[in-house]
Amino acid sequence: MTQLPPCPKCNSLYTYQDQSLLICPECAHEWSPQAQASDDTEIAKQVRDANGNLLADGDFVTVIKDLKIKGSSSVVKVGTKVKILRLVDGDHDIDCRIEGIGPMMLKSEFVKKA
Repeated sequence: MTQLPPCPKCNSLYTYQDQSLLICPECAHEWSPQAQASDDTEIAKQVRDANGNLLADGDFVTVIKDLKIKGSSSVVKVGTKVKILRLVDGDHDIDCRIEGIGPMMLKSEFVKKA
């Protein structure tokens, strides 16, 4: 049995092949193996902080503005130091964990590299 690549969208290992396409049963993403090979050569998205510094996984950043948390009365205060767990695509660029609050996603425009 051949080993199929994981889903490029959600990294699920349960992909299967249907004719010429590979399909992920968890997120319903469909792609062709040829497109997968060309996507690997693309340049990764560069995420920059409010000052224009390039950010990477594992960097420490500082919040530069009080941020209200939706659905809660809590606030992330200015000067809160946060470690970037990973950089993601989408509206919110930074996946992190804030002590006392928990896992959050932040926009890179509201942080600066520490």
